[in-house]
Order: sequence, then structure tokens, then C-alpha cells
Amino acid sequence: MPIKTLEDLFIHELSDIYSAEKQMSKALPRLSRASTNPDLAAAFDTHLEETQGQIERIDKVVEVLGIRLKRIKCAAMEGLVEEGKEVIESVEKGPVRDAALIGGAQKVEHYEIASYGTIAALAKELGYKDALPLLLETLAEEKATDEKLTLLAKAGQKAKAVEPA
Repeated sequence: MPIKTLEDLFIHELSDIYSAEKQMSKALPRLSRASTNPDLAAAFDTHLEETQGQIERIDKVVEVLGIRLKRIKCAAMEGLVEEGKEVIESVEKGPVRDAALIGGAQKVEHYEIASYGTIAALAKELGYKDALPLLLETLAEEKATDEKLTLLAKAGQKAKAVEPA
């Protein structure tokens, strides 16, 4: 279906992020198991719960607006998930892998922040007052997760700095 209107674009973008969230819900347990830092593993586990809530919120948006999502696969998330698999396969378990996992997770968060920001702006423009708070709630969660990952990365660098040589 060609995208001709803002509503078409909204549905396309919402469908894309729905696919992205579904892909992440499958990838997060693998990331948790692959990390050696217990705080990082816990962050992945917490984000899995949040991601499941975000999927439910998208379902609510669909219900509230009476729209149907397109069956598409988010190619961007597919690539980011594949990068995560490559890290797990090619980087030895330990602090370097953890740092790479954090970096990959932040790429995901930045993609999701951009996506939800766009979708929320479209919802506002289209007057979707019932959907907008749901989208903004998810956007805030994605930003908070990005902040947590930044703190974990900084903590990892500080720990590395004080390790005996």
C-alpha cells in the first residue's frame, strides 16, 4: 500500500516499530545471557518487561484508533539484532563484550527514540488525542533506558580504570 497521507505514514511507522519491538522481545533474553555484568543483565531483563508493555501499548493505540497494522518486518531492527548476534559470536565473554552489548543496545534505543518521536508527532498532527499519551509514555521509557545504559557504560569504564594492571 503506497503512503499518500499522514495517516498512511502513521500506520506504516507504527507497524514498523511494532515489528521492531517484537524482534527486540526475542533478542533481549539472548543479550541478558551473553552479558557478564549482572547489572547489565538485569537492565536487559527489565527492558524485556518494558518492551512487552510497549507492545501492549501499541495494541491499545490500534484499538483506540480502530486501525490495522501492516504486516512488515523492520529491516533496521533486523540489522541491529544481527549486529548483536555477531558481537556475541565474535567477542569473548567479559568486559569488552559487555561494552559492545551496551553500544549495540544504545543503537537500538536511539532508533526507537527516533521512531516514537516521529510517531508521536504524527499522532499530534492527526489529532489522535487518545493515542498520544500512550506513545509519549513509551518514548519516555526508551529515553530512560538509554540513560541507564549510559550510566552502565560509564560505571564499566570507571571499574576498568581502577582494575590492577
